[in-house]
Amino acid sequence: MASAGAAVLARALLAWALVALPLALPQPHGCRKVVEKEASFDTTYADWVDADLLNIYAFNHSVRRNWTEGVRVSVNVLSDHKDLPVLFVVRQKEAVVSFQVPLILRGLYQRKYAYQEVSRTLCQPQTKAEVETQHFYVDVSTLSLNASYQLRVTRVENFVLRTNERFGFNATAAQPQYFKYEFPEGVDSVIVKVTSAMAFPCSVISIQDILVGLGGGTSIRVTRDAWWGLTPPLPPQCPVYDLDNNVAFIGMYQTMTKKAAITVQKKDFPSNSFYVVVVVKTEDEACGGALPYYPLSKHASPDEPVDQHNRQKMLEVMVSPAITSEAYVSSVLFCLGIFLSFYVLTLVIACWESCRQQKRKGLLAAMDSPSLDTGHARSIPDSFLGRAPYDSYGYGSFGNGSSSSAEGVTDSMGSAEVSYGYVGQEQFKRRTPSAPMRPLSIAMGERSLENVAGRPRLDSLSSIEEDDYDTLADIDYDKNVIRTKQYLCVADLARKDKRVLRKKYQIYFWNIATIAVFYALPVVQLVITYQTVVNVTGNQDICYYNFLCAHPLGNLSAFNNILSNLGYVLLGLLFLLIILQREINYNRALMRNDTNALECGIPKHFGLFYAMGTALMMEGLLSACYHVCPNYTNFQFDTSFMYMIAGLCMLKLYQKRHPDINASAYSAYACLALVIFFSVVGVVFGKGNTAFWIVFSVIHIVATLLLSTQLYYMGRWKLDSGILRRILHVLYTDCIRQCSGPMYVDRMVLLVMGNIINWSLAAYGLIVRPNDFASYLLAIGICNLLLYFAFYIIMKLRSGERIKLIPLLCIVGTSVVWGFALFFFFQGLSTWQKTPAESREHNRDCILLDFFDDHDIWHFLSSIAMFGSFLVLLTLDDDLDCVQRDKIYVF
Repeated sequence: MASAGAAVLARALLAWALVALPLALPQPHGCRKVVEKEASFDTTYADWVDADLLNIYAFNHSVRRNWTEGVRVSVNVLSDHKDLPVLFVVRQKEAVVSFQVPLILRGLYQRKYAYQEVSRTLCQPQTKAEVETQHFYVDVSTLSLNASYQLRVTRVENFVLRTNERFGFNATAAQPQYFKYEFPEGVDSVIVKVTSAMAFPCSVISIQDILVGLGGGTSIRVTRDAWWGLTPPLPPQCPVYDLDNNVAFIGMYQTMTKKAAITVQKKDFPSNSFYVVVVVKTEDEACGGALPYYPLSKHASPDEPVDQHNRQKMLEVMVSPAITSEAYVSSVLFCLGIFLSFYVLTLVIACWESCRQQKRKGLLAAMDSPSLDTGHARSIPDSFLGRAPYDSYGYGSFGNGSSSSAEGVTDSMGSAEVSYGYVGQEQFKRRTPSAPMRPLSIAMGERSLENVAGRPRLDSLSSIEEDDYDTLADIDYDKNVIRTKQYLCVADLARKDKRVLRKKYQIYFWNIATIAVFYALPVVQLVITYQTVVNVTGNQDICYYNFLCAHPLGNLSAFNNILSNLGYVLLGLLFLLIILQREINYNRALMRNDTNALECGIPKHFGLFYAMGTALMMEGLLSACYHVCPNYTNFQFDTSFMYMIAGLCMLKLYQKRHPDINASAYSAYACLALVIFFSVVGVVFGKGNTAFWIVFSVIHIVATLLLSTQLYYMGRWKLDSGILRRILHVLYTDCIRQCSGPMYVDRMVLLVMGNIINWSLAAYGLIVRPNDFASYLLAIGICNLLLYFAFYIIMKLRSGERIKLIPLLCIVGTSVVWGFALFFFFQGLSTWQKTPAESREHNRDCILLDFFDDHDIWHFLSSIAMFGSFLVLLTLDDDLDCVQRDKIYVF
């Protein structure tokens, strides 16, 4: 019974609800009056509308099959009823466009902006007939009690853009403009350039595809990179997304202040046509401008729209043909021709040098034969052998001839003599300590590997480690005696086994090869992803190209910037081949026990050279990866191996005369990894961060002081708890108790200059705080490298050494090429320190073969300059190949 009663009650409530609901709903005021009016183009209609009135304006115009004509509807609502807008609906044959006035557009943080004047361009209808009269209607309605408005429909002049002809127009956020372009015959790609004399307001340039109608009631949507597939019938050529809130929906687009350029390829648009859409943004923040104040009165709601009044921009658009496929081929051949010519030049020089050596050997054989007159061998002058008579070898104003190195030891040693030997070299006489030191010295001489005289010099390295075999026996006192002499010669710092050092320096190459593989693979994957995102989304603000000279190829947006990096790879490979040939010749000389290879010249270690060549090739690969999509997040790809190249060059320069005490590969790469770490941190967090710059400057100065101490004392010092006491003691004895100059004057001069430069760079960074931290860090490395290189050359000349013709030509030529390269580098065609729109203000046209821009020429010249710099390091001390190592000074 209870359930039956509940059912009856429920039916009663439902019946009451059905009766009461219609009474509760709002009842219409009555039938809406519809007024249809015949209207014509270029006539302004001032009218009104209210909630009970619907105005319909009927227009007709002739449409031709092979002629495109734009139609533009402009309205201005005079009444101020933002909460009750006027709705305009344009009904065409195959499309409907509707918008309300005031038009509400949203900006950053959902700010609202209201526009009373609105203009929209209608989609162009298609026709199969030669001429067809088509009708379209403009419906005006509102819920307001009374709203006054003005309506005007006009034809758009120059709706179809012409090739190489400029066209000027105005646009606002509520009055966007778009135009159509059709590819002419024989043109496969064009570049759309839009310019403006005014940077703000910020605008957006978009290239949108056209919906092409197909037979059988089917249509297809064309995108830049892929077909979206067959769809149900859609209005042809519509819609066109021409408002700030939807312009990024399809096609390619980029923000703009004064310049914008988009390269469009015919293959991406099967209809052979596209729309150029220009939209003014509601705010300038995307282009680097300031956000406007958002005025709020006491009685206004926070959600109240703001009237921006006349936010208008004047622009010019021009479409011009891009380069042809023949230009791509000629540019690739030009690039290959430049760098392959270095291979030919190297081969010619190698053949000339080989012929010269063969001629010299023939003359030497003739000189060694007995004279017919005297029966004695003819004498050979030193000048013919390519070396200066080093008997009067001096070391600037500090030495006393060729014996200064030995005299530096004589002051603190006795008169006993013993031979200090090292593998593969005859024993040179050295003055040794007094009697207590004699047994130790003999023991050190006896630690040489047994029976090395009759064996080839290229023994197995598998069982030899640097710590297992050391001619200095790891005795700190003896190292202090040798390395703290006032004037050192190379023989003093080339005492370790040659095979041990060879293995030590080969690790540089294998380490950097391993680093390159692990570093490059994720980089390649990342930039491919970047390029895919750009192609799929059409957002060209992701990458900072020089859009006025960005030539696409396949999926790559700027193939020319990638191609120009080929020089790094080819010249790096050529340098590796040169080093390989040198190493083969040197090993052959060791196999035949050549005296010059064993006892003379700078000790030959090729591991660092192999590492330098590999770094140059990797610089080309990673620079190409960076230029696939250049932006601030991947700029480290372009600079990481530049840091390594600078560090390896300094290490190689130091290794030349300090082979025994040069840094190991592990410590060197660890320091370079720390540099790259600071580079990444500086790029991400360093912009305007005072705390970061203070910490970095302190670390920079402390590292400079520690490295200076290490170099000055040749590693013979300790960083421990007693360091402060020893520093005070040195200052007291050398500066207060008696004023004496530094013991190692040349080293002190270099280190003082280095500290001045590094302290100045640290102060500059702390005060100015440059935005491009990666380039600032690279500048520190390059400045130190140039300082050390200049010091090396000056000291080489002061020591009575000379520079041969080939290294001299390399120095002069490389300096000139570096000068031109830096000129093109500082042209600044783009910068990710600014917004993409501001970066495009620096874009410039191509200057070489209509294919390469200034930055491409920087790639060409800098790769040649780096290759030349490597050759300088390789050949700089060739004049010492016939000079014994105890006559070559260390500096």
